[in-house]
Amino acid sequence: MTVALNKTDKATQILNGALQEFLAHGYAGTSMDRVATTAGVSKPTVYNHFQDKEGLFRALVQKIARERFQIKFNSETFGDAPAESLPRLLALMVDTIADDDDYQNFVRLVIGESGRFPELARTFVTYLSKPGLELMQDYLEQHAEFSDADSQALAQIIIGSVVYMCLTQYILHGRDIMPLSKERYIETMIGLMLKSPRTDVAHQS
Repeated sequence: MTVALNKTDKATQILNGALQEFLAHGYAGTSMDRVATTAGVSKPTVYNHFQDKEGLFRALVQKIARERFQIKFNSETFGDAPAESLPRLLALMVDTIADDDDYQNFVRLVIGESGRFPELARTFVTYLSKPGLELMQDYLEQHAEFSDADSQALAQIIIGSVVYMCLTQYILHGRDIMPLSKERYIETMIGLMLKSPRTDVAHQS
């Protein structure tokens, strides 16, 4: 028996179909007709939930941000001292990207389309990058170990290093060209941030 979907379920169904279409055909090559077909709904239903393709893309970015990051990262998750919470935080950030092929493909899509559609990149930064930066800044400000630091600048440096590590290792397929293991990356970052002597580790990828 087919279960009737409520409005929220229908919107989720449309967004799931939209993700498949954007990844398969890019932003320019995706139409509301395609999304409706893939989602298994009528075209008017798509427009009832999302006014246009840009609005649909914006809602999709918000959904990805909520499901991939906001549920996992919040101000209460990492209340322990940085020596315990920071390695856990960095590992979760890396794993969230490294283990999600759809998200990696979505980042490739945004980067590839940003020249022709800069508003797509701005949407990505607004709903994915900026909240992550603010959460990291809030984390730094909660811990006395970072009281002397410019929390906004340091947050950008930390997030930037994670993004670069994931970009070169996973999104741009560079692990065999410039290998860096998650463990080695995290240990080095913790040593830099907490200004503690770095212990000897085997330089293995």
